[in-house]
Amino acid sequence: MSGVPGSAEGSSVATEVAGVTVAPGERKRIELPAGSLATGSQLTLPMEVLHGQRAGPRIWLSAAVHGDELNGIEIIRQILAELSPERLAGTVLAIPIVNVLGFITESRYLPDRRDLNRSFPGSARGSTAARLAHLFMEKVIQGCSFGLDFHTGADARTNLPQVRADLSDPETERLARAFGPPIILDASVRDGSLRAAATRKGARVLVYEGGEARRFDREAIQAGTAGTLRVLKALGMKRTAPEPPADPPVESRSTAWVRAGRSGLARILVEPGERVEKGKRIGVIRDAFGDRSLPVKASRSGMVIGVTRLPNVNRGDALVHLAS
Repeated sequence: MSGVPGSAEGSSVATEVAGVTVAPGERKRIELPAGSLATGSQLTLPMEVLHGQRAGPRIWLSAAVHGDELNGIEIIRQILAELSPERLAGTVLAIPIVNVLGFITESRYLPDRRDLNRSFPGSARGSTAARLAHLFMEKVIQGCSFGLDFHTGADARTNLPQVRADLSDPETERLARAFGPPIILDASVRDGSLRAAATRKGARVLVYEGGEARRFDREAIQAGTAGTLRVLKALGMKRTAPEPPADPPVESRSTAWVRAGRSGLARILVEPGERVEKGKRIGVIRDAFGDRSLPVKASRSGMVIGVTRLPNVNRGDALVHLAS
């Protein structure tokens, strides 16, 4: 992998992003051509570039790769409000809404029902998802040494604020710990994901998960914003950052979902962040009259990192996510 500097020294020079020149100390909005709509209107992918006065790494911040996952959009907005290119070392490429079409329709997916986060690195001649992934790789990821990709839980599930990363790489682990989430998951990359494609390009990537889709979660947004600012400081791009939490992050290398043993109405008795022992009763599933009930028990000891918010469940549905 390419190195990620821990500090930045010396003056910056002008940089080029997607064919646009950005001077040291400049903030510039760029609209990347991303195709056209059926009406003939042009579709663009908006990006804001902050190019620091001092030399340093080039990184990206991305959110809404799944169009209904909104917390990352607000995290990036708050980060941009905190940053000044005059006091920044290096370059930040901020893309708060990657899946523009999914965001407009409040959908996780693109109109072709493809998952953008299973379409990387994409293709210039492929589907809508493949073309958008290719554009992002060519115009954003190219030249970056590090990235933060923001997500939430899906399908009416909420996630404890967490970072997913390759902990076998010491520098990635250092940055994950600098973020300071409640838990860090040593997570393998999935084929077609942005993280997998960017890693093959030589970039280090942290994936932040927090809250649920289609709504803002104040605690997840606060944790994501503070963590990102700490990472920027760890990279030498920013001189100050919020103090880390009193409790250091827990590391986990194994997770599993507890699934519904029958269909019915589920009442989950635990919340993200709670610690449970194997065999503990963490929920119950009943029929509509309450005549038949089935306890939901922890399949392992660990920390609750995700729960479903849907009472109506079918046998086999994911209910509680546990990290050992």
